[in-house]
Amino acid sequence: MKQLLLDIQPPPAPSFDNFKLGKNAEAVINIREAIHGNASTRFIYLWGAAGSGKTHLLKAAKAQGANIADDVHLLNNDAQIALFNTYNQLKESGGVLITAGLHTPTQMGLRDDLATRLAWGLVYQLHPLSDQEKTEALQAHARERGIKLPDEVIAYCLRYLRRDLPTLMAVLDALDEWSLVTKKPVTVPMLKKLLQLDLNL
Repeated sequence: MKQLLLDIQPPPAPSFDNFKLGKNAEAVINIREAIHGNASTRFIYLWGAAGSGKTHLLKAAKAQGANIADDVHLLNNDAQIALFNTYNQLKESGGVLITAGLHTPTQMGLRDDLATRLAWGLVYQLHPLSDQEKTEALQAHARERGIKLPDEVIAYCLRYLRRDLPTLMAVLDALDEWSLVTKKPVTVPMLKKLLQLDLNL
């Protein structure tokens, strides 16, 4: 079983198309507009709790040519100076910069000059998906893979597993693979057996 899990295909690369919007549609629209030169600003800062989708959107933006900086709250002084300089260079050259951190630019103890720059552009708080939105995302993912996914399996995942969408999707993919190998339907007992492995889920 453990080998089976290791053989699971990696999830698709983060993109704007496979990002579940929830309450974050305006942020995603403006990131895309900035990348294509149609927004009022080329600098966007995202903040929110872990699992809210910041890294997903940064990777999607990078794939389309934007410059990015994740986990701004973890930058030491030298890295903050480097980001400040990058900001100024991109402002002069017409580049796009999408950055993200846990809190608003002014609430993380950053250098004043960097915090001011990051706050000059658009600033969006990303909101985690609701349980209903996660359920819909998992159901859509199951349909794409042709999985018959009982509601009780989703409910169990949301109650007992890490609740970020990438983890939930990975578990669903593992269940699908195991179901194909064992030729048995996806059920809660199958999920419980899968979770007996030490997967840090």
